[in-house]
Order: sequence, then C-alpha cells, then structure tokens
Amino acid sequence: MQRVLVVEDDPAIARTLRINLRARGYDVAVVGDGRSALQSVAEDMPDVIVLDLGLPDVDGVEVLRRVRKTSSVPVVVLSARQESDDKVEALDLGADDYVTKPFGMDEFMARVRAAARRGGSESGENVPPVHTPDFDLDFAERIATDARGALIRLTPTEWRLLSALARRRGHLVTHADLLREVWGPAYGRESNYLRVYANQIRKKLEPDHSAPKYLITEPGIGYRLSI
Repeated sequence: MQRVLVVEDDPAIARTLRINLRARGYDVAVVGDGRSALQSVAEDMPDVIVLDLGLPDVDGVEVLRRVRKTSSVPVVVLSARQESDDKVEALDLGADDYVTKPFGMDEFMARVRAAARRGGSESGENVPPVHTPDFDLDFAERIATDARGALIRLTPTEWRLLSALARRRGHLVTHADLLREVWGPAYGRESNYLRVYANQIRKKLEPDHSAPKYLITEPGIGYRLSI
C-alpha cells in the first residue's frame, strides 16, 4: 500500500483529502505544519507528498527545499497561490506537479496517481548513454558528469525529460508527447512545466545556457536533443 503524506493546515480540506485518498486504497498521514511534515519525512518516508504552500510555521516552499536536499519523493503542491511565479518557483525547486485551490477531486486524484507512478518508475533503463564534449549521461545508473568528470545533480523529473528526448535524439518531440511521457496521460497543456525544466537542464548541462546547442527549442512545437 502506497503512503501519502498530506501537509495541509485547513482541517476541512485535510479531512476531505484523507477520506478520498483512503477510499482509493492509500495509507494516509496528515500533518498541519511544516515542522511536522519534515519530521514525518525523516521518520517514515512517504511514497507521495501533497504539500500546501501556506503553512503556519515553515513556509511550504522552504519545506520543499529541505525535502529536496535528501529525497526525490514525488511532491504535488496544493495551493491557493495561482500566480505563475509561485508555480515556477515550486517547479524550479523540484515539485512534480502544482494543483491550485479550489480543485476538483477527480483531477487531484489523477495527479496523485501519476506522481505515484513516476515515483516508482525507472524510465531511463533502456536508454543508451549520451556522450558529448561537455557532459555524459548514463541513464541506467542515473549518473551525469561534466567534461572534467565532476558529478552533475539532476532531479528525477529532469532525468525523465532527458530520457524522453534521448530515446528520439535528433528528432523533434512535441510538447504534448513530452508532457504525457514525463508526467502522465492526464497532461498535455502544461507547457510551462517544460519551460521551467528545460531552463534548469540547460543551466546544468549547456556550456552557455543562453545559447543552447544540445537542448533545442522548436517554438510553439516542442524540443529536440541535438547530439
């Protein structure tokens, strides 16, 4: 049974999420503040975290930042903050998804299921390694190194995105295909997710991220990995 940690300070929302998640077969733990969330993660790592940003003590963004220092557990951010900057910041820090309040329960559950599947998948096992003058990617072992052999830290979502592109290296992969392959079949319109992660990957891999030569954007269409 997969365990979901719900971090939500609104008792009514927390109760609704607990009831619906348990009804769908999840083991659910609920906490109402950031410190309790960090303690719960340290003591019993969940399979998925549902994280509200507006917490009464440690801000949800700081919770996410601390979790990502030690874990790649899938995180679905649940927040009333609808500004694009907040979404970009959460995704930039390693959130897997962002659901704004108010939300439909069917959509929310679909995103939790997708996050849980991603957390248990190793999408790079059958992808041949990538070797360039500037970096090397070993998808089976999930090891990235720069030209000097120093390790490059890539998040699980960055690995999945690179895997999807490396399978069809040199070929254009559309936004919709990338979203569905990396995030799941319920996705297809969240192109802002791709922009955030493409920028992060370029900063880590490209010699000059402002003039990329490996991860190429085809405006309005998709991306290609040019190797």
